[in-house]
Amino acid sequence: MHPALQGLITIIVGVGGCVGYFYFSNQLLDKVLFPARGPNAGRNINRAGMIRPWLFLFPSIVALGLYLAYPVVETLRMSFMERVPGGGSQFVGLDNYRQMLDEPKFWEALKNNIMWLIIVPAFSTAFGLLAAQLTDRIKWGNIAKSLIFMPMAISFVGAAVIWKLVYDTRPIDQEQIGVLNALYLGFGGEAPRTWLTIPFWNNFFLMAVLVWIQTGFAMVILSAALRGIPEETIEAAILDGANPFQLFFKIKMPQISSTIVVVWTTITIVVLKVFDIVFAMTNGQWGTQVLANYMFDKLFRANDWGVGSASAMVIMLLVTPILIWNVYNARKEMR
Repeated sequence: MHPALQGLITIIVGVGGCVGYFYFSNQLLDKVLFPARGPNAGRNINRAGMIRPWLFLFPSIVALGLYLAYPVVETLRMSFMERVPGGGSQFVGLDNYRQMLDEPKFWEALKNNIMWLIIVPAFSTAFGLLAAQLTDRIKWGNIAKSLIFMPMAISFVGAAVIWKLVYDTRPIDQEQIGVLNALYLGFGGEAPRTWLTIPFWNNFFLMAVLVWIQTGFAMVILSAALRGIPEETIEAAILDGANPFQLFFKIKMPQISSTIVVVWTTITIVVLKVFDIVFAMTNGQWGTQVLANYMFDKLFRANDWGVGSASAMVIMLLVTPILIWNVYNARKEMR
């Protein structure tokens, strides 16, 4: 079957299935289970009204249970198991966690993740806030916003390929196609550098890719928050003699602090799960290993799904407090 036709059939079946589910489930509820007729019509309508929201939630609950809850429980179980020769598995308790903690690669990955957590959210949020402020002050601001937001439409692997060309290295007797090496040689460098193999600094070259992607996201959210600031407070500050820096840091930023925190934590969650960029550009070599790539290596290269599952649980434990905190703040703002 032609892929386009297959995609069209999938859309028709998917959308038609959703419409059919909601239509027939409501018919079953209103016509069969709780019909709005007879002496109990009022009570039946109330009962149908109580059950109807669950009809809409049911597909999502099933999907979340199947694709989220079950994998978490199964991964936790697998982190306490070990494969045995001849097939099957056996319970080994915390041995997988002990083995993981004894490996230098795990601590390298954890250290690098901490570096990513410190640098990427800070720079992405700062550049996004700067772009949001500056683009609102120029005539062609919407065009500038579109260009800055454009990397968000690129997959992480696509962005990694683009930036790998930026860092590309050719022999000294050949023309450099890598932008960074071209600039380096143009400003007096003696020989092209293999940037992605330079220990410690290569992590920052990888982080630049994610900052480039996430700056557009931060800009859009923070731009909306800046536009939501009441004009009265800005006009009052100007009348009181506030200069542009005081206006931005003492008037605007305090009023959008909650939005800044949301953007920061959202990017933090992305950073904790970063995998594609490292996998496509260095594959965790030369001191660039991160937790998600470490987990991938254990699961699919070493075929050690015990330690791989243990590392997956570590990532989940690191992400969970941030998710809980985000949900808590969202509910507090809705009150």
